Amino acid sequence: MNRRWTARLALVAGTAALVVLLLFAGLSSILLVAVGIVGVALAAAGIWWMLTHTGWIRLLAAVLTAATPLVVLVLYTAAGLLWVVLLSIALWALAVSAGRAALVEGSAGMPERSVGPPERPFLIMNPRSGGGKVEKFHLVEKATALGVRVAVLDPDHPQDVAELARQAVREGADLLGVAGGDGTQALVAGVAAEHGLPFVVISAGTRNHFAMDLGLDRQDPAACLEALTDGVELRVDLGRISTDGPGRRSEERVFVNNASFGVYAAVVRSPAYRDDKAHTILTMLPDLLTHHSGARLRVRSESVNLDDPQAVLVSNNPYEKGDSAGLGRRGRLDSGRLGVLGIGVGNAAEATELLLRGRQGRGLTAASAREVVIDADVPVIPVGVDGESLMLPTPVRCRLDAGALRVRVPRNRPGVPHVRPPLDWGRVRRLALAMGRVAAGRDAG
Repeated sequence: MNRRWTARLALVAGTAALVVLLLFAGLSSILLVAVGIVGVALAAAGIWWMLTHTGWIRLLAAVLTAATPLVVLVLYTAAGLLWVVLLSIALWALAVSAGRAALVEGSAGMPERSVGPPERPFLIMNPRSGGGKVEKFHLVEKATALGVRVAVLDPDHPQDVAELARQAVREGADLLGVAGGDGTQALVAGVAAEHGLPFVVISAGTRNHFAMDLGLDRQDPAACLEALTDGVELRVDLGRISTDGPGRRSEERVFVNNASFGVYAAVVRSPAYRDDKAHTILTMLPDLLTHHSGARLRVRSESVNLDDPQAVLVSNNPYEKGDSAGLGRRGRLDSGRLGVLGIGVGNAAEATELLLRGRQGRGLTAASAREVVIDADVPVIPVGVDGESLMLPTPVRCRLDAGALRVRVPRNRPGVPHVRPPLDWGRVRRLALAMGRVAAGRDAG
């Protein structure tokens, strides 16, 4: 289906969503929409109160959060209009999906160039990553059969993976790669960038965010080995986080995904987090969200300044704007810009607005920058760097090293990302109605 017909489908589905409400609910449709909005607002407020209080207030908030959607469903059912609401929601979801698809103008993939196979590739594999994917998919055997030298990490004896990679370079390796989590990927990627060598990502971790944004097969890590026999090369950016300051020795780390500051970083840093995640989160969040504990952050860049946000995420390239949180995926890894997301919610009303309006809500700041400095009212703050919890002295500086990493990926990969533009109903309507201009050979988009 071409873009014009997809745009028309979006308009038809969106119109049908409204017509269904008006045709079968009449004036009651206004009440239906109002009930739904009030239900979402009450649920959002309940979640906020549950996260920021303890004791009986948290209990009442939990009851409110659970009961609100049930009450809304009962009201819709009692009015005999539940099916109308569900059908209208389904049509609207189709309209939004089709509208966004219509605005995608071809592939927005990163430039790639054909390359020959490496002569002395070296891969580091973590047998514990992803619940044992290295063994499950026989990655050591398959890589060895391709002539790859493999170093399998010993879970009982922690090793310096960056030093392993540097030793391989000294011994003549002409390609480095990792089968493991994003934290391990980042450490070896930094060595590859330092020596100008190509880097291979094997999606053997748990979340594999970096692999996802490269379009790699996350269900079958072995498919990533095709990069060694039929590969192409991408030039992608690397995030760098440093803590240099007056009288302080400069320290720097690489991140391929993001660095997080504030609430999330503080919770993950807690010694109790690994043993009881849910209890630790519920215990720490009230004080952290209300600023009764934790560092007070200050964020400075050329594009945004934030004072006292509860959480900050600095990413290697911005996340897409298509979902409310913007944390789905990155359409590109070569824009030369860091993504900056800051969350500052002070009360239930702002939490509700954030849930209803997403990036347009006052509690969420989204920007991009070439460099970001995070300072605080304490000398040391917790930071999550690609999922690894660290304690770093302030100020912490994040910057982007544009095009620093040569990534070798399979020529054919299932998830090559398309940049999904924000939904613009004006553009969708113009595209849907542009029949004469298209027939005349002019651009309708």
